[in-house]
Amino acid sequence: MTRPSPHAAELASRLVRYDDLVPCYNAFVDTRSPGSEAKENFTIIGPGVSENPEQHVHIAEPHGFNIGGARQPPRCINSQHSHDTAEVFVVLSGEWSFKLGEKGEDAQVRLSPGDVISLPTNMFRGFENVGEDSGFLWAVLGGDDPGRVLWAPYVFDMAREYGLALLDNGSLIDLARGDEVPADASLMKPTDAADVARVDRADAVSAERCVARAPDMDALPSHSIGTDVVETAIIGPASPSEGLGAGRMAWDHGFHLRRLHFAPGGAVPAHHRNEPEVLFVQQGLLQVKSGNDSVTMAPGDTLTIPEGQSRCFNSAAGAIVFVVRGGDQPAPAIRDRNTTHVVA
Repeated sequence: MTRPSPHAAELASRLVRYDDLVPCYNAFVDTRSPGSEAKENFTIIGPGVSENPEQHVHIAEPHGFNIGGARQPPRCINSQHSHDTAEVFVVLSGEWSFKLGEKGEDAQVRLSPGDVISLPTNMFRGFENVGEDSGFLWAVLGGDDPGRVLWAPYVFDMAREYGLALLDNGSLIDLARGDEVPADASLMKPTDAADVARVDRADAVSAERCVARAPDMDALPSHSIGTDVVETAIIGPASPSEGLGAGRMAWDHGFHLRRLHFAPGGAVPAHHRNEPEVLFVQQGLLQVKSGNDSVTMAPGDTLTIPEGQSRCFNSAAGAIVFVVRGGDQPAPAIRDRNTTHVVA
């Protein structure tokens, strides 16, 4: 018998399909700057870091991390900024250039579909879709509260020119449409040279250590978790309880990221976990079942499954799925049938 879940939830209510994502076109203070005005930002799970209080949140439930996304047409830019917590991107589509440094001059890496980058805290980064088609990045931010964005100084200059400003609480206001600074607030102090001096810098070698490329992932530590399903460590330290080595980006993030490679007909038997688990399909179709409930995920879809809830996976034609689980030291999955680890 399948283990009954103490937190039974309909899968459809916890599935955010790519086609149903609700974008925000003015999530940040740089969104009127030339080259940035066409970007779409998404908050999928958790509050995210949007500066616009009108940003749509698909699933507000705390997970210990946040899930978001960015969709940009060719040549569209996300301006240089820094975060207080980990920021990880999985490329769904498009060709992307990530630039590090106050003006993007320190280092640059280029990513393609299936690649992953983990950007260190306290470091300026920006990114551009350098391909010929619209591109989408799936994002993971550390913590229930990922803090505020620190913008490079030039961003404040451009924002002021186009009528946008930030309050000292991090909220965006539109001066061009007549918004006024509330009596109990003031404008945020722009980033200055002293702030920039406190931000870390990277060179090309250290920047490349922050990247896991799809063609190289088969060489990373991995183990079998079912029939013709291989789980590969991408982000997070070694997990002795699973017999799995450290991921490519092994430092603590507050979450860990794995890649599941389903061969055609691949399946993972019914099991549960004691930490939040979020699935993202990068390629192929994935069927997820929980008891008598079932959903089929397509590329770009995101599903969150509560702690303790039964789940099993299968893919008739094969799939690439990225999974985020809470915590730096994950516990093994537990089979519902006999409470043993999920192994082949």
